[in-house]
Amino acid sequence: MLKQGDVAPAFELESDAGTIVRSKDLAGTRYVIYFYPKDSTPGCTREAQAFSADRARFEAIGVPVHGVSKDSVKSHGSFRDTYALTIPLLSDPTLALHKAYGAYGEKVMYGKKVLGVVRSTFVVGADGVIERAWPSVKVDGHADQVLAFLDAGAVEEPAAEEPAPKAPAAKKPGAAKKPAKKGAS
Repeated sequence: MLKQGDVAPAFELESDAGTIVRSKDLAGTRYVIYFYPKDSTPGCTREAQAFSADRARFEAIGVPVHGVSKDSVKSHGSFRDTYALTIPLLSDPTLALHKAYGAYGEKVMYGKKVLGVVRSTFVVGADGVIERAWPSVKVDGHADQVLAFLDAGAVEEPAAEEPAPKAPAAKKPGAAKKPAKKGAS
């Protein structure tokens, strides 16, 4: 999966509106791209509704949001209309963009390893470099997490490596153990 600092893959995908969305047209703009498994399923619906509910807040900071799944444009249109979604949904039927981002691969589902879409989200900077990645997203509260990151206005640093173990503290002078008295029992 791509991570912070990686260059975002180029793409050209059809949207639920029947228009073509190209990464090159987004150049110079920060944007959010999130990958989800399937239209009209419970988790995917809640996630799309949350991003749609917050669309005005994303637009206010100049950051468009695009959802991507392998579903058809027709399926996306039905999904959009049924749930009054307001964010563009992009169709990636060959999974090419999913795979380029690392959003398709082996995952554990109901205790079994399967191949499938890994629900994930990326903030792509105006320079085309990934500013933040969320692998294996938990749906509830996720749109708020993304907004909080964007509202902070700064790029998060990658998680720091674990600190080196501390050296043992030097003993204080005069803290040496006193020898036991002879003859005491």
